[in-house]
Amino acid sequence: MSDMKTIQAETREKMGKAIESLESSLSVLRTGRANPGILKRIVVDYYGQSMPIDQVASVSTPDARTLVITPWDRGALAPIEKAIRDSDLGLNPNNKGDTIFLSMPVLTEERRKDLVKNARTYAEDARIAVRNLRKHSLDDVKKLEGIGDDDIKRGEADVQKITDEFIARVDSTFQKKEQEILG
Repeated sequence: MSDMKTIQAETREKMGKAIESLESSLSVLRTGRANPGILKRIVVDYYGQSMPIDQVASVSTPDARTLVITPWDRGALAPIEKAIRDSDLGLNPNNKGDTIFLSMPVLTEERRKDLVKNARTYAEDARIAVRNLRKHSLDDVKKLEGIGDDDIKRGEADVQKITDEFIARVDSTFQKKEQEILG
C-alpha cells in the first residue's frame, strides 16, 4: 500500500491528465480565428493508411481567417481535401494546385452558442473525471494501514484541496475558451 505523499502525487498527476484532455478537446473547437488545432482530429486516407493531417502536410496561418495546408507529397492533396470536406468542421477547402486554403467564416451567434455548449460539455466531463479521481484517492487514503483517524482526516482534506485546485483550473480553462468563442 502506498503512503499519503504517493497518493497525493498520483492524484495530481492523474488530474493533470484530465486537464490536458480538456485542453486537447477544446483546441479543436472552431473560434472564428484560424487555428491549426482544429485540424487535429482530421484523418487523411493516404495510400491506404489513415494519418493525421500534420503527418502528411504543413499547416500555417498567414492571417487571422485563413489556414494554408501544403502537402509534402502532391498525391496527398485530393485525400486531404476530401477529409476536410467529409469532416464536421463545415469548412470548404479551396484547392490551388499545390496548396489548400481554408477560409474561416465569421461565426453566427447561434453557432457560437452551440460551440460554447460543446465546450461546457467538455468542461463538465473534465470535472466528473476529477471528482472520480478524488473518490479513488479518498478510498486509497482510507485503506492506508497503520495511521490514525487524524491522519486520515488530514489526508482527505489534502485530497480535497488538490481537487478544488483542479476544478478551478477546469473552470478557468473553460472560461478562457468561452471568451475566445464569444469574443
